[in-house]
Amino acid sequence: MKKLNCLRWVITIGAVILAFLHMIYPNLSIDMITLALVLIAILPWLQPLIKSVELPGGFKVEMQELNNATEKAEAAGLLAKQPLRQNMALSFISVAQTDPILALAGLRIEIEKRLRGISETHGIPDKKLGVRRLTVQLGEHSVLTPQQISILNDLIVLLNNAVHGGDVPPEAAKWAIEIGPRLLASLDEHLKA
Repeated sequence: MKKLNCLRWVITIGAVILAFLHMIYPNLSIDMITLALVLIAILPWLQPLIKSVELPGGFKVEMQELNNATEKAEAAGLLAKQPLRQNMALSFISVAQTDPILALAGLRIEIEKRLRGISETHGIPDKKLGVRRLTVQLGEHSVLTPQQISILNDLIVLLNNAVHGGDVPPEAAKWAIEIGPRLLASLDEHLKA
């Protein structure tokens, strides 16, 4: 939190200094290219503060929701070291390059299938519960940790948002291909228990 506040102060002070420089040297002109390059240079440092930025010309930069979810899933032990065996066909991988939304929907379906299988394996009646309620049931029976439940629910929300018309950056397909099989392999481990 301290770093975030320091970053905010640095940005504010930097903007005030630039405003004073503009008042002292009013003939100094800054064109759009220079301004865009300065903005691009500071974007990585602004990541904790903003979710996305849209620049003139329709260029949109999506910030790290999926990457943050990946880090949290890794910390919660929800990502297997090795992905599912390559010979196991996952439909969402085959469409990821052509339709990232369909890939994320397919991953969402695979996650739900595994959660229902885990519930069945552990004798937990799912009564066709929604996924959120199902994860709560798995937590109540100590099959998943509270941290794992939280991460899964966050991932489900992200995947649902993509499926229901949210902006899906092309990187989402790459994320589904790289991280999806590791997540499913981890859930498959719970199926064996």
